Amino acid sequence: MSRMSSMEEAYAKLDQDQIDEIEEKFARADAAQKIFEKWSQEDIDRTIRAVAWKVANTQTFKELVKMSIEESKMGDPVSRENKKYKIRGVLRDALRQKSVGIIEEIPEKGIVKYAKPVGVIACVIPATNPDLTPAGNAIYALKARNAIIFSPHPRAVKTGGRTVELMREGLRQVGAPEDLIQILGQGKAKINRYLSEALNTKCDLVIATGGQGVVRRAYHSGTPAYGVGAGNATMIWDETAEEEIIKAAHNTMLSKTSDFGSGCSADGNIVIHESIFDKGIKALIEVGGYLLNEKEQESIKKIMWDEECHRLPDSVAQSPQRLAELAGFKIPEDRKFLIAMGTGSYTTSYEDVWCREKLTTLLAVHKYEGEFQNAIDIIKAIHEVGGKGHSVGIYSYDEDHIHRLAMEAQVGRIMVRQPQSKSNAGSFTNGMPMTSSLGCGTWGGNATSENVHLKHYMNVTWVSKAIPEDRPSDEELFGEFYEPEREGKQ
Repeated sequence: MSRMSSMEEAYAKLDQDQIDEIEEKFARADAAQKIFEKWSQEDIDRTIRAVAWKVANTQTFKELVKMSIEESKMGDPVSRENKKYKIRGVLRDALRQKSVGIIEEIPEKGIVKYAKPVGVIACVIPATNPDLTPAGNAIYALKARNAIIFSPHPRAVKTGGRTVELMREGLRQVGAPEDLIQILGQGKAKINRYLSEALNTKCDLVIATGGQGVVRRAYHSGTPAYGVGAGNATMIWDETAEEEIIKAAHNTMLSKTSDFGSGCSADGNIVIHESIFDKGIKALIEVGGYLLNEKEQESIKKIMWDEECHRLPDSVAQSPQRLAELAGFKIPEDRKFLIAMGTGSYTTSYEDVWCREKLTTLLAVHKYEGEFQNAIDIIKAIHEVGGKGHSVGIYSYDEDHIHRLAMEAQVGRIMVRQPQSKSNAGSFTNGMPMTSSLGCGTWGGNATSENVHLKHYMNVTWVSKAIPEDRPSDEELFGEFYEPEREGKQ
């Protein structure tokens, strides 16, 4: 496997304990991977089943969720437990694909494709997902016959360590090298950004799921990397949503409240047509929303953003009651999320922060008037502030509206009549690849606009054999622009 020619620059920022940890863990991962890449497809599939079960069983996952929330002080213990189903989804997708030997044949083109591992993968564990991210990424890494080393966020060291420990038990259970899965920061080495950067440089591939600082460092490492873009999930409700306005509101409630809105796909904005705007607000309140008054909204703004629009960490992934408490007022215990009114302006100014990504149980509502193009224009304006490349959703039965949005929106995924936080990254009721890493394409500064899944964890060798010549005539190729006399033909 290819390695970076020099680690001197990366290691210059580390102490000896940190350098020793990376060198030791990488050497063990590299040795384990060289053994594992020779395993059969059947044995690899058995391995990922064992590893996944160790984490995804209800009893264990509940314990991990409790541990992660206590450690990070973020998230909802009830809805986060549902993320065990995402691990099942990743396992389902992995088991249905081949990763050893021939994975695809195209006889008419004389092409046969062979899967190859990439080697040792570096992966960051975000503070908001130290139970799901390691399991999902490890399943794909192992399926593709790789080793993986995790670098946890400082607020995810304990939970990340326990999750990795459980997966290593699964490896031992089937006789696989346990060093296929490792994590930094469990010994003397101090966890910080420089340790993570050095790991990225050392490994063969980086999967970077987290904040934009994490992603930028991955790309700057010199190692091939798949990163994610910033989220700012926004929904459109057009006129056709009126008949199912409660269902539309329920979808948004599910998306907004999942794990207290910590995910990049949690609905942050809804753009509602003027003809159903008032009904939409009433529906959102009916499903658990609390409509902020002007004074409360201003107080919430101050605990979420500073005057330079930097997101303040203490209000990330908090219950609406906790947000209200931080802002100096109280709301009823049965309220599930807060509702703020957009300004009708979509700029980067402090006054217009409501169109930014929220990362908590706050939803902003915006009104569009007249033709559907006005909704599309608002989506574009919101994405210029943040979230370009990530996602947009639409509750509509108008196929022309759906088509027009798909033609113009600069996003990697559009969910139709689905809660985005439950569907963007794949669900059992749509065909999106299961993942916890959403690529945002060049719009969001990423190498892919796809859901990062198994194919991104492997190399592929194309074997080509000669086929009958497939050469169209110049007349067919150049059409009306073809001039035979320029080719010496009459």
